[in-house]
Amino acid sequence: MKTSFSIVPDTNVLIASQKSRSESSPNKELFARWRNEEFELLHSDDTLLEYIEKMRAFSVPEETIKKLLRALLALGRHVSIEFYHLPVYPSDPDDIAFLLCATNGQATHIISYDPHFEDIGRFYTFRVCDTLAFLFELREELARRGISG
Repeated sequence: MKTSFSIVPDTNVLIASQKSRSESSPNKELFARWRNEEFELLHSDDTLLEYIEKMRAFSVPEETIKKLLRALLALGRHVSIEFYHLPVYPSDPDDIAFLLCATNGQATHIISYDPHFEDIGRFYTFRVCDTLAFLFELREELARRGISG
């Protein structure tokens, strides 16, 4: 059932998925589809640390953080960072971990609401988009393959 998509979600997407109260939230749908193995989610040691730090800063309950981390470790693909050169560095140093993870893991997408990523996205082989744009692309891919989603 898995598509050829492999994504690196930015922290703002992760936090939005945990903080949203709407059941029709695109961010909740993104993580539900990932748990349904419709695409691969990539993480590195540094992206996991960033997730933890920012979720705590946004008062995501500790039990929620642990549950999400367990899911990431069990279902996601860990990327070892071996190549540290980037064609363009972001203005926000926190974004480097996500770019390195996407580059080293050969991601197809970084999912983010951060305009800093959009500004440099054209220099990379992966696509930078928000959650809704990715979901449209994912649904199209599943429909092309004759898989309901």
